[in-house]
Amino acid sequence: MSQVYNTIEPNVISEETVRKALEEQSQDEAGQLAKREGIDFKDVTELQLSFRNILQIDNLWQFENLTKLQLDNNIIEKIEALESLVHLLWLDLSFNNIEVIEGLDTLVKLQDLSLYNNRISKIENMDALQDLQIFSIGKNKLDNLEDVIYLRRFKNLRTLNLLGNPLCDDEQYAPFTVAHLPELVYLDFKLVNDTMVSNSAFSSCKTGYWHLTEHLLCWYAGNILAFESAFVEYLNGSFLFESMYEEDAEAAKLASIPGVDDLLQEYPSWFVSVCENLFSYGLEQHEKREAEVADFYESLQEALTANQEQGRKIILEFENRNQR
Repeated sequence: MSQVYNTIEPNVISEETVRKALEEQSQDEAGQLAKREGIDFKDVTELQLSFRNILQIDNLWQFENLTKLQLDNNIIEKIEALESLVHLLWLDLSFNNIEVIEGLDTLVKLQDLSLYNNRISKIENMDALQDLQIFSIGKNKLDNLEDVIYLRRFKNLRTLNLLGNPLCDDEQYAPFTVAHLPELVYLDFKLVNDTMVSNSAFSSCKTGYWHLTEHLLCWYAGNILAFESAFVEYLNGSFLFESMYEEDAEAAKLASIPGVDDLLQEYPSWFVSVCENLFSYGLEQHEKREAEVADFYESLQEALTANQEQGRKIILEFENRNQR
């Protein structure tokens, strides 16, 4: 809980607060006219609610066409009540008391998100933000480099700020981040150059993060196997690995990382072994299925024969009664 509570009364976003903010940010002639005639919240595209000691987000549902929202420098503890702002492109929640990333599922158009200077310890619940280009989450409580891997899902992410988090104290932080987010242009306000990229590739293999590279190869191979497992005729040998690996662009990128050659010598045999085991398992299941199908048709034939015999008896009894 913020110490500000001791001196200033916490606020929520009321209609009066919103109207006052709109009047302050519209000081020109048009703004004065809007002040006299009233403001239609549906027409508002930008709203600034900074430095208002806001504790709880509320009463924003009428701003259905809002594209830019500033809620920085308040005492907000929870991200909520933003569901209706589906056109939002820019959201600033910096300098608050937020501990968990949540409540962003409907903001699918969001491109710029700032959570700088909060109390967040994990990057999560952001899967819907596939258009995200700029993300600032510096000066929080992130201490695990694995959080960087979560950001790989944002293919449009070009600018990232993590500066001021405990994870930045790790000497491998910068190379690790650049290696796992190759599309980044700016990291912590610095341009990502070719030297950083080269160092990141070397460091990712040289240091204790080697296991992560191995994990990526394993994940890659496993996904190929899952995707192609339906083609049983290609699983009894190395054909699947060789054909898929040679044609895949991502495989070429992995091969360019220094030191990966050793892994590539081991993985084909491991992959082929898995394929052969799956092939054998598939054959066993196929034989079981064939036996089950044979049992089914045998039972079906027995039932048909029994029904036919019963039918003949009924017809014979009917004819006998008819003759009498």
